[in-house]
Amino acid sequence: MKNVSKITLATLIATSAFTFATSAAAQMAAMAPMAPASAGQSSMSEGEVKNVDKDAGKLTIKHGELKNLGMPGMTMVFRVKDPAMLGQVKVGDKIHFVADRVGGALTVTSLEVAK
Repeated sequence: MKNVSKITLATLIATSAFTFATSAAAQMAAMAPMAPASAGQSSMSEGEVKNVDKDAGKLTIKHGELKNLGMPGMTMVFRVKDPAMLGQVKVGDKIHFVADRVGGALTVTSLEVAK
């Protein structure tokens, strides 16, 4: 009877570990971007400047789809690659920009005011 209990316990532990590993892998896959960025892709997205925070080095942009990041349109805060970019725009400006993940943070790497 002890051997049956040990076998049952070992089976239960092995099944639990497999279930946990499978669940963790599924969760990690779900956190991946919807559409991975290609190495050379740098198409510009359109947006509107909602806030310029020079002290924090950040822009709030209401933007359309960010194809290279697999993100739908929304309003969000971005860091800027070059603080000089903050002086190029003002609230209400329509812009074309490229955003990418730099050091884990979403960062505007290129910026043009729309004409």
